[in-house]
Amino acid sequence: MVKQTAGRDSLGEFAPEFAQLNDDVLFGEVWSREDILSLKMRSMITVTALVSKGMIDSSFRFHLQSAKNNGVTRKEIAGLLTHTAFYAGWPNAWAAFHMAKEVYADDIKEEHGGIFGQGEENTAYAPYFSGTSYIKPLTDPQKTILIANVTFEPSCRNNWHIHHAAKGGGQILLCVDGEGWYQEAGEKAISLTPGTVITIPAKVKHWHGAKKDSWFSHLAIEVPGADVENEWLEPVSDEDYAQL
Repeated sequence: MVKQTAGRDSLGEFAPEFAQLNDDVLFGEVWSREDILSLKMRSMITVTALVSKGMIDSSFRFHLQSAKNNGVTRKEIAGLLTHTAFYAGWPNAWAAFHMAKEVYADDIKEEHGGIFGQGEENTAYAPYFSGTSYIKPLTDPQKTILIANVTFEPSCRNNWHIHHAAKGGGQILLCVDGEGWYQEAGEKAISLTPGTVITIPAKVKHWHGAKKDSWFSHLAIEVPGADVENEWLEPVSDEDYAQL
């Protein structure tokens, strides 16, 4: 049985009968009858009823939090409020959405990667990166050249590395989102922003990644060549990176 004390805490002395019905009957007995309706379903019904009555107050926030705790996802609450808007009124739904965004704030995952999307965590190459990166392949390398969208969290960068090739080879970077750095050994770092194009010849030692306060994404295009391979070297030191 769900234990509730809100009624007694607020109205115990002023309206003890109401407090008892609220705590023991409504939340104690009715909400605990999962053999009829699950807690999740009861939360969804309750949120719908409160929106319909325009009661977007502290009690509504409580029931939104309960809905989240009872397994109602962000997408489900957004769908519920959108559907309810057509029956309960657009202004009521707007007010409810503002409060729902606050309650579900931790569930909103900020997406990066620009128009191509962030992709999955780049675990295969994690040993060669300082920080977390993500990758979204855009082409099938078995059918054509490899193009992938690589996204770096702030301060993430790959190790110094060299694209080797007996002929041709190298890489092209097309910057699509955020801000980053590209640097060749012995040269000054180049600031990268959307629209920047970097052509990396074979046999050139270099690194690239995000600036310390920005996510960054670029398309990595592998240039065809003979006997191509990648040589991973030492990480970019924190001291050198901090000076940029």
